[in-house]
Amino acid sequence: MQQQRSSSLQSQPALQPQPQQKAQSFRRRHLIFAAATVLYWTTLYIYVPILSPYLQDRGLSMSWIGFILGSYGLTQVLTRLPLGMYSDVMSRRKPFLIAGMVAGLISCVFFMLPGTWGGPLAGRLMAGLCAATWVPFTVLYASYYPTNQTHQAMGTLSFLTVFGQLAGMSASGCLASLGGWNYAFTCGIGVAAVGMIVALFVYEPKNDSTTTSSAHEPSIPANSDDEIAANPNLSSANRKGKHQTISKVLRSSLLWRVSILSLLAHGILFITMFGFTPLQAVELGASEAQLTGIVVSFMIPHALVSLWTGRYLAPRFGTRTVVITGFVLAALFTAAIPYSPNLGWLAVTQMLNGIAQALYFPLLLSLSIRNFAPVERATAMGFYQSVYSLGMFLGPYIAGGLNSFGGLKAGFLFGSLLGIMAAVLSISKKLTN
Repeated sequence: MQQQRSSSLQSQPALQPQPQQKAQSFRRRHLIFAAATVLYWTTLYIYVPILSPYLQDRGLSMSWIGFILGSYGLTQVLTRLPLGMYSDVMSRRKPFLIAGMVAGLISCVFFMLPGTWGGPLAGRLMAGLCAATWVPFTVLYASYYPTNQTHQAMGTLSFLTVFGQLAGMSASGCLASLGGWNYAFTCGIGVAAVGMIVALFVYEPKNDSTTTSSAHEPSIPANSDDEIAANPNLSSANRKGKHQTISKVLRSSLLWRVSILSLLAHGILFITMFGFTPLQAVELGASEAQLTGIVVSFMIPHALVSLWTGRYLAPRFGTRTVVITGFVLAALFTAAIPYSPNLGWLAVTQMLNGIAQALYFPLLLSLSIRNFAPVERATAMGFYQSVYSLGMFLGPYIAGGLNSFGGLKAGFLFGSLLGIMAAVLSISKKLTN
């Protein structure tokens, strides 16, 4: 009897995890990823509000300052697509998260090097490389969700992004006033170091290419070197699969459209809050504390609405309607910035602009990978982010040239024009749910 009982117990299948255990594991994975995301963006933005005056204090001319600021976007144009393709080839995402934290740490170190332009330029280039690793970040988080919940995933990720940016930018002025310019960079090093440790514990599915996809394409398996050595045909099959992935990405009309829309969207963002809005505030007599208030007035509504856009607004009103509305409102409130008579009205324009821009950023992000299988998503995301990185450079660069002739008003009106152009381009049935 004892033997029969023991044998019957041994023959029973192992107990499956209870729903409560699964829920706890799900929450833990998301919390760890959320912490890594917030630390990542805090590292990148902890010095952004003070960067221009810091470079000016080091004796750099306005042309050098503009070039160093723009190099952040140029690096991403060159590196985001190759990083995405390499991530797809490896079928891995997590190593790039860790590498991004390392690049962010090195970036802050370079900014502190003595001299004039060499250290800051190297630091900004390295910051662009850190930002380029956002490609596998987004694809990995999307793999946590079913493909029919991509809007919700990207909405949550947009909220975490803005939260990290807000944390860094809010602390920037206080840190500089407490310990000088370098204190912000020193704290950035510490934040990046903690982020590296947290990234080590981020969960990555063993093979996210097997995740169910809405794109009706067969997944291309990732084969090990041993398998390729045993069967040389696998190598040619893999190369063919990679070429097919690249070809599919470049032939996607939806991806091209949302990438161009995102280029225009980032042009608006880097003309306004990440560009010349702080200078408009200074012209209105803003102190360091009031500059932080202007940043908060934009970032908090932006973060909250980013969280709601994919979950509630797009399902109810439709993706295309929400995107068009966002661009029209962004054009209106960007044009209103130079006409603000005081800081109170400027804060109102920033609050409304933050809401407007949050209506389209999460949706464009999710649309960029909607029609691709998981194994193709990093390549698609790399292409998407490489294209919009041009907006990070060209938007403030062109606006800066216009400002030199027509004052800040000219640059903001140019940003408003970008919003109108984007709204017109958004009138496409491809953007429907």
